Amino acid sequence: MKLKTLVMLGGLGLAAGALALSQVGAQSNTLRVFAGSTLRPDLLQPIFDRFEKKTGTKVVLELGGATSELQNQYLTTVLGAKDSSLDVMLIDVIRPAQFVAQGWLEPLDKYFGGDADRKEFIEGYVPGPIRANTIGNELWALPATTDVQFLYYRKDLLEKYKLPVPRTWEDLIVSAQTVLAGEKNPNLQGLNFQGAPIEGAVCMFLQPFWAAGGDFLSGGKVNINNDFGKRALNLWVDSINKYKISPALMAEVRTDDSRRMLQQGNVVFGLNWAYAWAHFQGNGGPTSGPSSVIGKVGVAKLPIFEGTKAATSTCQGGFQWGISSFSKNKQKAFELMKFMSEVPNQEDFSIKGGFLPVRKSLYNNNKVLKANPHYDDLYPVILKAKPRPVTANYPRVSEIIRTNVNAVVAGSKTVDKALSDMQSALEPLIK
Repeated sequence: MKLKTLVMLGGLGLAAGALALSQVGAQSNTLRVFAGSTLRPDLLQPIFDRFEKKTGTKVVLELGGATSELQNQYLTTVLGAKDSSLDVMLIDVIRPAQFVAQGWLEPLDKYFGGDADRKEFIEGYVPGPIRANTIGNELWALPATTDVQFLYYRKDLLEKYKLPVPRTWEDLIVSAQTVLAGEKNPNLQGLNFQGAPIEGAVCMFLQPFWAAGGDFLSGGKVNINNDFGKRALNLWVDSINKYKISPALMAEVRTDDSRRMLQQGNVVFGLNWAYAWAHFQGNGGPTSGPSSVIGKVGVAKLPIFEGTKAATSTCQGGFQWGISSFSKNKQKAFELMKFMSEVPNQEDFSIKGGFLPVRKSLYNNNKVLKANPHYDDLYPVILKAKPRPVTANYPRVSEIIRTNVNAVVAGSKTVDKALSDMQSALEPLIK
C-alpha cells in the first residue's frame, strides 16, 4: 500500500494537497482514501493490504489534519472543487448533515442487495452512529469508529489516599484537592479538560450542561442562556480560579494534549475519548511515546452534579466512512467500506488501538474485553451517548460554542456574556 501524508496547516498547504490529488487522477483499479492522522495508519494499512489481496484493488491512503477542523477544511477545499480524485473519506460524526446538504456524499442504500440486506447489515451496528449517518431515511455513510468521552483517573493515587471514584463533580473537586495537597507536585494537575477553541470544547460545554439538567433545544428553540449553562461553564472557570485544580493553560489544551499530559503522569482526573486508553497502556502506536501510567489508569462514566436528577451524559463521537459523490469508483469504494466494517477488522481496531467498536457483537468478544475491560461496565453509557446539534449549519454552530467556551476558560469573557452571545448567535442557525 502506498502512503502519502498531506500537511494541512494553512491555505497554501490545503491548495497544494488538493492540487496533488487532482494531478493523480482516478484509476479503475485504485481507490484513494482520505483519513485524519489520528485514526492510526498503522492499523489501517494491514486492512487495506488484505482488501487488495482479496480483490486486486489497490488502496492509496492520504493522511492529513490533526484535528476535526483541519480535516474538514481540507475536504471542503477538495469537494468544493468537485475533485474526483478522492473515493472514500473519513469524516467526523458531526459532518454528515453538512456534507449531504452540499451534495458531497454518495447515498448508500442502492449499493445493498435490497431492503432486507440493508436491514440485516445495519442492525449489527451500535445504533448511535447509524442514526448520525441516516438523513431523510437514507444511509449516507458507514461508521468507522464510535466514541464517547470518559473520565480517566489515576487509580493508584485514589487508592493511596483512600478515595472512591467520584460520582459527582463536587466529589471530584474535593478528591483532586486532596491528592494535590498530598503529592505536593507542581506539575500535577487535578483536573484536565480541553479548553482550546476546538471541537472538543463543544463537548466541554454540552456534557456538564446536560448533567446539570439542561436541554439544548426547548420547544424547537435554542435554550442555553440559563442556570444550566451557567453551571456548565462555571465548572471549568472555578476549577481554575476557585478550586485551583486546573492550571490556566487549559485554554490552550487540545484533545491529544490532554492525552499526553495524563500519559506522562501529570493528571489525576482527565476527560478524553476512548482512543486514549490504548496510549495509556503503552499501545498507542509508533507516534504515541512512552507511557508512565501503564496499569495505573481507571475509566469511569462522567460525573453528574449534586442535587440534580439528570443522568450522566456524554457526546456521541467517532468517525464515518463516506463515498465522495464525485468518485469514479463508487461500487469498489462501497466494497472497501463494507470490508472495513467486518468483525475481524473492527476487532483489530479495538484490540490494538482501543477504539470503541461499531459492531455490537464485539462488546461480548472475550479478546476485545481483555484488551479493554472497561467496555463491559460502560456499554450502557456508549448506547446513551447524545449527538451534538444536527444541522447543515453545524460548522458555524461549532465555531460559536467552542470560541465562547475558550474565551471563558481563558478569562477574556464572563460566563454571562458568553452565554448571551452564544444564545443570540445560535438562534437563527437552529430552527
